[in-house]
Amino acid sequence: MATRELFAYLCVRDAQAAIAFYRDVFGASETLRLVDAGGRIGHAEVTVDGTTLMLCEPYPEYGILPPDPASPSSVTLHVHVDDADAVIAGALAAGAELVMPARDQFYGERSGVVRDPQGHRWNIGHSIEDVDAQEMQRRFAALTAPC
Repeated sequence: MATRELFAYLCVRDAQAAIAFYRDVFGASETLRLVDAGGRIGHAEVTVDGTTLMLCEPYPEYGILPPDPASPSSVTLHVHVDDADAVIAGALAAGAELVMPARDQFYGERSGVVRDPQGHRWNIGHSIEDVDAQEMQRRFAALTAPC
């Protein structure tokens, strides 16, 4: 059986604030919101340039918790934009934390990393050159070689 789609599904402390952040920074538009009897947003969907991002608020009774902003993250969302520097600046103005400033990367992208106000890590980049796999491997090996 083949997989048809893959969606990122984020647990956030405040879905309304997260939706506003993703709207302001990435141009997301909300397409669905389900609110439980207690007022928690149990499921919301936004689209970012045709891609669906799903969100929910914490449901500790089901083991669904947001990230701890003080802890490292094992997940990074990568988004391609027209101008990484401008989008990173917009994310910072909207309350994100700078993890890594934008810079030209060995893999042919200018990118940087922010952590959004909900604690999720975003790599924001734009293409600066086409790099084939062999050249990318060569650059990666040189970058990670012991001094």
